[in-house]
Amino acid sequence: MSNWILGLTGGIGAGKTAVSDMLAKKGITIVDADVIAKQVVALGSVGLNTIVDKFGKEILQTNGTLDRAKLRHIIFSDSHSKQWLEQLLHPLIREEIITQLHSAKGPYVVLSAPLLFENKLDVLCSHTLLVDVPEHTQLARTTERDSVPQQQVEKIIAAQMSRAEKLKRANTILNNDKSLTEMYNQLEILHQNFVSTALNHSTCG
Repeated sequence: MSNWILGLTGGIGAGKTAVSDMLAKKGITIVDADVIAKQVVALGSVGLNTIVDKFGKEILQTNGTLDRAKLRHIIFSDSHSKQWLEQLLHPLIREEIITQLHSAKGPYVVLSAPLLFENKLDVLCSHTLLVDVPEHTQLARTTERDSVPQQQVEKIIAAQMSRAEKLKRANTILNNDKSLTEMYNQLEILHQNFVSTALNHSTCG
């Protein structure tokens, strides 16, 4: 792969989106795994048609789009359906990620994915950046932002790879437990380093 790829990840409420938004403003292309996951089941897609063949038209909303709440209920109550869905969607998502990474312009490209390590997307990356905050900060930010009960956020955190494991795997850690200004200052330094590294990589390549 010709581009220098930065894998960006972080637990819920860590501030990964704030980081990717700032990098996008600097002209860096963001390939977002969450956005692609929605695209591969959009109206008329192979992904959606295959899901309808499996679960029937009851899985659709009245406008023909996927009823995500119904699908979520099915896969959380049936492990075989969950496995089937993952086997369908993961290759489609991965293929589209690779296509977008290849076509990206600029000094480097960001692959943003909350499950970067869990879904082994880090193997596509030249370097990984973890946006990190303590768990109590994740809980406070997410409950306030999404107006959801703390228990719900705790379940999401528990379902993801542990913070300790992510810290061990990431190449670079960006602490986002203080003000946005401080985070942006840290990120500016990292960005300049990434540009420099990517240009050196391109020259050597």
